[in-house]
Amino acid sequence: MSTKDLVPSPVGPVDVEQAEAALVERYPRLVRIAYLVLPPSLGRNRRVLTAHALVQRSLPRRRVPGPGPAVPEPRLAEDAVDPGYAYVRGEVLRQALIAGLPLRRLALPRRAQLPPLLPHVWGLRLFPRVGGADELALDQRLSRLSGPGRAAYVLRGLERQGDPEVLRVLAAAGVADPPSALAEADALDGPEGEPEDGPAGSLAPEAPPGDPDAPRPPAGTGDRPAGGYAPGTRTGDGDARTARVGEQPGPRSVGGAADRRAGRPAGAGAAGSTDRRTEPDGAGGAGSRPGPDGGHGRNASNRGNEESARSGGSGRNGGSVPAPFDPGRRRSGVALLESDEFDPCALQARPTDLLRRRQHARAAFVALAALLVCGALLGLPGDGWGRNGAAAPSYARNPAAEAALDPGALKRVGPAVWPGSTRRDFSVWPARGGLVGDAALLRRALAVWARPGASVRSSATPGTPVGPPMGPPQLLFAGVVDGARVVLLHDGLRVVRYAEPVGGAAGAALDFARTDGADVVGSAALVLSRAAGNVRYLTAPWVKETAVRDLLAPAGEPRPLPRDASGVTEPMTGPALARSCTRWNTLQVRDGSGRRLLTDLGELAPARLLWGPPAAAPTDATSPEARAAWARTACQLTAVRAHGVRSVNAWQFARQPLPEGAGSGTWLCTRAETWRGTGSRVLAQFLVPSPTVPAALAARSEGSPACGVRDPRVLAGVLWQAPGGAWYVLAAGSPDFAALEVSGGVKGRSDGPVLAVRAAAGARADLDGTLRDGTQVGALR
Repeated sequence: MSTKDLVPSPVGPVDVEQAEAALVERYPRLVRIAYLVLPPSLGRNRRVLTAHALVQRSLPRRRVPGPGPAVPEPRLAEDAVDPGYAYVRGEVLRQALIAGLPLRRLALPRRAQLPPLLPHVWGLRLFPRVGGADELALDQRLSRLSGPGRAAYVLRGLERQGDPEVLRVLAAAGVADPPSALAEADALDGPEGEPEDGPAGSLAPEAPPGDPDAPRPPAGTGDRPAGGYAPGTRTGDGDARTARVGEQPGPRSVGGAADRRAGRPAGAGAAGSTDRRTEPDGAGGAGSRPGPDGGHGRNASNRGNEESARSGGSGRNGGSVPAPFDPGRRRSGVALLESDEFDPCALQARPTDLLRRRQHARAAFVALAALLVCGALLGLPGDGWGRNGAAAPSYARNPAAEAALDPGALKRVGPAVWPGSTRRDFSVWPARGGLVGDAALLRRALAVWARPGASVRSSATPGTPVGPPMGPPQLLFAGVVDGARVVLLHDGLRVVRYAEPVGGAAGAALDFARTDGADVVGSAALVLSRAAGNVRYLTAPWVKETAVRDLLAPAGEPRPLPRDASGVTEPMTGPALARSCTRWNTLQVRDGSGRRLLTDLGELAPARLLWGPPAAAPTDATSPEARAAWARTACQLTAVRAHGVRSVNAWQFARQPLPEGAGSGTWLCTRAETWRGTGSRVLAQFLVPSPTVPAALAARSEGSPACGVRDPRVLAGVLWQAPGGAWYVLAAGSPDFAALEVSGGVKGRSDGPVLAVRAAAGARADLDGTLRDGTQVGALR
């Protein structure tokens, strides 16, 4: 039979109050239905709680209209059920079937598939009472059925419904294939799973005495009516399915219309097997009806026994008396459905895993304590995050640290201090700029210095600590430069530059540079801003004149560089960000003692350019000879860029006649000293006679004392090609060398500080030198 051929039961509209009354009145039976339909794989504890939750969520939100016409048609015996109970039972079945569906990875779980929020039990596990072997066997057989199969078995056995009504209820609950579910229920009561006393779930009464082969009347209808069996009834000896009448014992709020149509008193149920028991949840057994006092009727077989006793021992079925209950006899599947094993209202309680619960309690306590501590720390009174701009949250409440971050405690030097001071360094720089009174800007600068956030772009020269100040620093400058608010601070060891866009503190930048031990020249200027390949300087108050000089044009005149009242220069093209070496602009400053050349190497403090042997006092590279030499070696300054360089000194340590009358070559040594005192870099360069050819790098070393004040000696060599095409190994040392020698791929020796030996192209040789005192010295490497 197809579900499309089934005519829906003419159940009228359902009110919320009617559904609630049915739910409260038949709550134990509804929970039992949900418990039986839910998959046993959930476990008994969750199965019990889920069954209660599904029933409690089955009330309609508003009046539910009936599917039938406005004037209901005459009801059949199958429709003898309260509309409110029918609706709630259908919702329970629908949710229980959804709860048994497997969870899919990409699909959102439905509410019935999740663990219930209410009811919820803490610290206990609840499960029904333990039954016997029959109950265990039935539970195992039910677990092998699908959800729709269990629903069909429960509707048939517990609700006493016939096949047509079972199909209708399953279709209304959303089952895709109700006939297959009904076939599953048939298979459960088939030959493999059939109990000893007949098919499991058999509801037909015993045959009348004296005629064992006569067809059995439908269960719950008394004698066979004249017109034949009720709908859903099957006859015949070979039929494995017992005759059933749909929903005849279902609960009703008034009377027992189905019973009256069947010729029975109100509240009498269908004749069942003689071993049926009264429901443990207080509801009547199969065929029970609500009593007038709101309770439930007694078991139909018990009531029949009482009536037989009152009538002198004659029963309903030809005066037969029900057989006494035999405890050793195996009960039918239908009787087992009403046993305590499947009653989720009569429960037993056991504790959960006590050791695991103790561990979880300790972990929860620790997590709660940590959360409270973090919340207390974040909630402490203070400046908060907004006033500190891009700074990270505060991590300390030390009084000294708080004083260092107070803009009101900043050191400010007056403009009249430096002329009378014996010192000429950053400590006597006056506070300049148009925003020296902006407390909010200064607070943000100090906070970002102490706690730079993740959005702050920070840089520091090698060897420069980047921690917060040890005390209130000195304010050097605060103002708007190239579309950014810039703050320069000095704490005696470092100069710190803070910059933020004019539109806000997002995208702030923080730069550190070590400047301890700065003298009058080392503190003559600081880089204030770099933008679009240009650089601006903030000059010291004792600087009287600024100009731009291109090192690659030694014969050119310097170009004046204007400054404003705060000592900020106009922008000039800087070499720090240049990709090519077509020009190398330097800052030429003039103070009270002379002119100085400063170059930008990508740091806050520009490097000083010097010329002269380290044994004598090097001077600033402003003489014509120095400018001519620096013009050919300036492009090598990229090798010491962003290295924390304080000064760069170049000097000529040898002059060598070239073979084949090619003129004289010049050897230069360039040494870059750092602010930290270590990590100095040394470059040995060879200059051919042509003044337009840049210097060739012969050797380089880092951390070597050569070419410096402590060790003013240097030895280097190159492979040079003469104008005629021949190759030579050229070597030269400082005047302290008495002899030079090459070995390896090329062999040769000379007395004096220079050497020239014929060699092949690509030859490699080892170079060594002997000082006048006989000490052997290797080449710079």
